[in-house]
Amino acid sequence: NMLSSETAVIAETGDSWFNCQKLRLPEGCGYEFQMQYGSIGWSVGATLGYAQAVPEKRVLAFIGDGSFQVTAQDVSTMLRCGQKSIIFLINNGGYTIEVEIHDGPYNVIKNWNYTALVEAIHNDEGKCWTMKV
Repeated sequence: NMLSSETAVIAETGDSWFNCQKLRLPEGCGYEFQMQYGSIGWSVGATLGYAQAVPEKRVLAFIGDGSFQVTAQDVSTMLRCGQKSIIFLINNGGYTIEVEIHDGPYNVIKNWNYTALVEAIHNDEGKCWTMKV
């Protein structure tokens, strides 16, 4: 079981948050989300900060592809700091939560090769593992 008192969940705004609401979290498992302003993109930096501030917990981040693209460069700092966070990237092809507010072609984003991006940032320094499912 990945969820325990030694883990924390970061749920990005949008589809990731809606899906994480169904998780059954054990006592002591951290859970962070940001729905006050509904700002996408906050969770990559939040994952970095949480993992740095509470190193005894393994951070599990659930992030959409659009949100990830806003602040993807923070993965570089995560790797440099030796953090052991796990990022589940939900690739649904755009800013899908924004479609609910105002639909338009600007909500479709360029699909990235996310595993290749992380491997390029990693550059064979330290430990890193990527997987497409």
